[in-house]
Amino acid sequence: MILHTLNASPASPAFYDCAKVVLAGDAVVLMGDGVYAALPGSKGCAELQATGVELYLLIPDAQVAGVIHPAAGFITIDMSGLVGLTERFPRQHAWY
Repeated sequence: MILHTLNASPASPAFYDCAKVVLAGDAVVLMGDGVYAALPGSKGCAELQATGVELYLLIPDAQVAGVIHPAAGFITIDMSGLVGLTERFPRQHAWY
């Protein structure tokens, strides 16, 4: 079980590398430029939803990017929610 923090935009190779390696039991937190993948109907959104892993969206970053209405399946979290996830997942991998 790995917590993937995805800061890469959906146009970045790192974004698709992350989507390829996540496994059942993993979770992905979208932050920074990664929040654009929570836009409904986007290719990045479909790519992540197809993985079947837990998907989280860091609200402060989403608000700055104007991603106000995320696609279905994304759980919105604040910084304390992110801290809780880091406690739940002993292994983490950051994607930029």
